[in-house]
Amino acid sequence: MTKPLESFMAPQDLTLEETCELLELAKELKKDPIRRDLYGKTLAMIFFNQSLRTRMSFDIAMNQLGGHASILDIGAGTWDLEHRDDVVMDGSASEHIREAARVTSRYADAIALRAFPKYDTNWEENRRELIHNGFIREGTVPLINMESPLHHPCQGLADILTIHEKLGPPKQVPIVISWGWHMKPLPMAVTDSIFVEAAKHGMEVRLAHPEGWELDPEITATAETLASQAGGSVKVYNDLDEALPGARAVYFKSWGSLRNYGNPQKEMAEALAHREKWHLTMDHMRRTDKGIFMHCLPARRGVEVAAEVFEDPCNATTDEAENRLHVQKALLLKMLG
Repeated sequence: MTKPLESFMAPQDLTLEETCELLELAKELKKDPIRRDLYGKTLAMIFFNQSLRTRMSFDIAMNQLGGHASILDIGAGTWDLEHRDDVVMDGSASEHIREAARVTSRYADAIALRAFPKYDTNWEENRRELIHNGFIREGTVPLINMESPLHHPCQGLADILTIHEKLGPPKQVPIVISWGWHMKPLPMAVTDSIFVEAAKHGMEVRLAHPEGWELDPEITATAETLASQAGGSVKVYNDLDEALPGARAVYFKSWGSLRNYGNPQKEMAEALAHREKWHLTMDHMRRTDKGIFMHCLPARRGVEVAAEVFEDPCNATTDEAENRLHVQKALLLKMLG
């Protein structure tokens, strides 16, 4: 990278060359994990939502690099924060993110932020990523997106590193990124990031979902552009069975419907019709070309994916989770080292 990374909000913030450089560093760190490059550095980790892998991997990453992670759970041990401007703060929020971002920037060398939306809100407002952009605007240190309404870019990095390790160079490798039925609507950030990351690496991307579960048009346009530049392709399928033959990877992940965004009851009523067909089993995996199964986790066994898939050698989810640690260490070194 020719200059320090000021913030990392989405996969397209890094070029293909910069991403590959980061992945090579992650591979080195995987072999030799303990360094002191970030001695005396502090990462402020701010969580508006729950976390397991993201929380642990960033915390341990800072420790293994000689730095420190300060973890703040908003509304649980930390004040509720208001992100809207021009409001009278007479509700549950005791502090505005303007003050929080300014103060945190005085304490920490970088901020990592997780804030994804509730599904019963407005998508046009949520896609503006007001909390993240508020911290970028008011803060004075780099910001890492630990998940926002649009992206989960660190998960995307771990996913593409896993593909490199399991399948070799990803260019023109067929990958199915598929919607799966779930008991409730889920964020689309993970899907957006692997979609864009796979396209950026020139993969043969097959996006599979029922009609009505299309991704944000801007995300799709970005993926199509990046795929064209990298010699890859993007094709949409409304039938999972048609998308699977020849696939080397199947990324199975539920996400919410933009058509019914803000109305979860209506969405789940429509989704019930797809419950059986969009439930991943070993029968599906056997239709691939010895494909690996990928998922960001957490996953409810028997809901999106049959339990047998998690116990089969095709399961790469633990590798993905481990690689979160390594790619994030590489990112932190590029940002703070």
